[in-house]
Amino acid sequence: MKISIIVPVLNEAEGIAAMLAALAPLRNRGNELIVVDGGSSDDSAALSRRAADRVVSAPRGRASQMNAGAALARGEILLFLHADTRLPENANARILQGLAASGRAWGRFDVRIEGENRLLPVIAFFMNLRSRATGIATGDQAIFVRREAFKRAGGFPPVELMEDIALSRSLKRVSRPLCLADKVVTSGRRWERRGVLRTVFLMWWLRLGFFFGAAPANLARLYDGERR
Repeated sequence: MKISIIVPVLNEAEGIAAMLAALAPLRNRGNELIVVDGGSSDDSAALSRRAADRVVSAPRGRASQMNAGAALARGEILLFLHADTRLPENANARILQGLAASGRAWGRFDVRIEGENRLLPVIAFFMNLRSRATGIATGDQAIFVRREAFKRAGGFPPVELMEDIALSRSLKRVSRPLCLADKVVTSGRRWERRGVLRTVFLMWWLRLGFFFGAAPANLARLYDGERR
């Protein structure tokens, strides 16, 4: 079975070449790599064309970009990967074997957060623990899903924030997630830039608001305001 790796990007020129180069072994095994640019003002798209099977444009926003990539994908399995996240070396085999053995329709990896702050491993530990307990995955954990299950779930909803949580809720109606202990490595830059504890509290506040029905657009404005 072929896996289509879908990478949404926005102004990622600094690291996109190295990130995509790390995916070359997966492409060499017959998997597909699609980069979806959300209107970058740097060379993200041009740099991606050297290392991806397809580079396309979509309206800005991870949900919109990932849905656009999924619509073009040819693989039976869709893997949504953030531009600042690296897959484990045997990712394709672990996904295919895990889905076949478990009968699950979707899943995610455990995550390790890369950075200097000593709290980052603790945050990653609780992210992975919470995900196992709730069946909710975050985009940092590299969500993968069978194409038919993704269609049944309606894809990512057109929201400006929390699209990963919303998709997880829909996919849970299809099956529980396959939680792979293999770790993806994601950048701790957003935690370290804002302050680790401040970011943790912000994300929990946003999740709480989303749980109680706050409009994702309002949550996105709060998130962007804190980022600035």
